[in-house]
Formats: sequence, C-alpha cells, structure tokens
Amino acid sequence: MAWEFESPLIVAPMAGGPSTTALVRAAAAAGAVGFLAAGYKTPDAVAREVADLRGSGLPYGLNIFLPTAPADQAAVDEYRRLLQPEADRYGVELPHPPLFDDDHFPAKVRLAVDARIPLVSFTFGVPDREVVADLHRAGSTVIVTVTSAVEARSSATVGPDFLVVQAGTAGAHSATTEPEGYDGSSTAPELLREVAASVDLPLIAAGGTGTADDVRGLISAGAVAVQAGTAFLLADEAGTRPVQRAAMLSGRFTETVVTRAFTGRPARGLRNRFIDAYSAAAPVAYPAVHHLTTPIRAAAAAREDPEAVNLWAGTGFAEARPGPTAEIIARLTKI
Repeated sequence: MAWEFESPLIVAPMAGGPSTTALVRAAAAAGAVGFLAAGYKTPDAVAREVADLRGSGLPYGLNIFLPTAPADQAAVDEYRRLLQPEADRYGVELPHPPLFDDDHFPAKVRLAVDARIPLVSFTFGVPDREVVADLHRAGSTVIVTVTSAVEARSSATVGPDFLVVQAGTAGAHSATTEPEGYDGSSTAPELLREVAASVDLPLIAAGGTGTADDVRGLISAGAVAVQAGTAFLLADEAGTRPVQRAAMLSGRFTETVVTRAFTGRPARGLRNRFIDAYSAAAPVAYPAVHHLTTPIRAAAAAREDPEAVNLWAGTGFAEARPGPTAEIIARLTKI
C-alpha cells in the first residue's frame, strides 16, 4: 500500500549540507515528513544518518542520485582553463576531476533496501524496474522526480508509488534528463496539470512554494502533497552554510537564475558574480564540474564571500524566514 501523507508538506532533500537528521526529526515532530539527502556522501556517512533515524518510529525518507553519462574530456578541460583566474583569486588548485562518478549508487540502493527505509526517492533519472521491485519487497514507498510529462510517462513504467513533479521554479538541481535544453521556465501549477493528464499516479508538487497560499493552491490543483526546500534553508535545524544564510538575509540578492556554472547541471540559485561570469561557458558535465569548482566554492565560503558560492534557492526564497522547523511548517500549512 502506498504511503499516506498525514501532512500536505514534505521537507525536501537538500544535498550538500542543509538536510540533517535534526531537520528530519523536527519535521516529523511537527507532523510532516523530511528527507535525508544521500547525494555527495559516502555510503558509510549515509548509513550513520539512517541509523540515527531507524527504529525511532518517525517517518523519514532518503533521496538518491542516479548516475549520469560521462562528461566530455575536452569540454571539462576547457572549462578548467577558463576557471583558472578564479583559482588564482581564491588561492586554490583546480583538480582534474573524474569524467564519471556514480555517487555510490548501487551501495546506496542496497543500504535503502537493507534498512527498509520508509520512503525512497530518486533524482536525475529513472531507476531500473528491478531496483523499484527490490525496494517494494523491503516495504519502501518509491518516488521518482520528474520535470516533464515525457519523464513522467517514462518513470511510470517502472512502478513507482508517487512522482515528485519538480517545476523550474524549484531551487537547486533540476531532475531533468535533458539538461542541455533546460531553461527552468515551468511553474508548479502548470507542470502539475501536464503531468496529471499524462499518468495515473499520485503527484507531489515542488517548486516556488514560500507561503501557505502556495501550498493550498497546489493541493487544490490535485497534488497529494507539496515538497518544499528553500523555505527550510534558514531553519534552526538545517545545516545550511553561514555564507548562504547571510546572503539570503542580506537583501543584496534579489533574483534567482538557472545555471550550470557550479556543477555542470542546471540548478537554480541566487544570482551572483560567478553565475554571471561563467554560466554561458559552463558545459553539461555533471558531476565533473561539481568536483572542479569545489575548491573555489569552499575557499569563497571560508572567506564569507557569497559571490563564488552556489547559493541554491527557488523563486520563493524571499519568503524564507529563520526559526524552528516546526514554526515554518505551521506557517506553510496554516488554514
């Protein structure tokens, strides 16, 4: 039997630090569901977080990245050359990143199966039918993230229980399977309608939610739940970096844009100097570009310089407020 969401709100998985076990626990205590983010972590690190929640009786989920195609060596080399002034600016050495990295996908799936994680979601593609079947046998509810009706139809063939319909207004990485032409122009209401007309699956809406009106509107439009991430970046329990917290509260950054500059994959963030300088030149080369820019981003964050840091955020970022997760959930779900 598919999962029944008691609350209309899901705290999105936010890889790179914001998603913590404390955030997931706080979400559950407030009646919502929070997701751990397996992306960029070793299986051992993920296992420790799962162990912290397993057996607690609290609802929680785990999000897993699917591997993407190997990057083109020439494109990565050229982008590395273009970024040398940034390396000089921040006093770091640029790596020669691997062209392919599966982010320990098989091990993380096995961990999810063995731990019988209640909710398992996938991003960046469609898992094999066998993966979904293994998770179902373990008692997990399986969710696939899609950004179009075409992706929804493809995902439906492997037997997921839900789809996350991720609009272009969502913060951070898009789950699109066609990153070359992705522009992030879709909104959650319109995409929800398109996907609902294409597949017969319960849908979770994501993208641009910052207020209770946003949540109510998407539920009224047919979503069984709404997944929000940006609204929780300033939560007390989130592991969001100080440089991003300060940037979001400064009033200095007034818009978000979709860029490949930081990771080689389309992602929405607060517009800054690095995005303006390198978006046009950044290749589709994830996660090679992610590894390539990591030293620059780390050095900029250490200097509390937001101009060369990936400040991931959705279009509703101006509505984000600091405070306990419970207060944010109450604000987003008030009638």
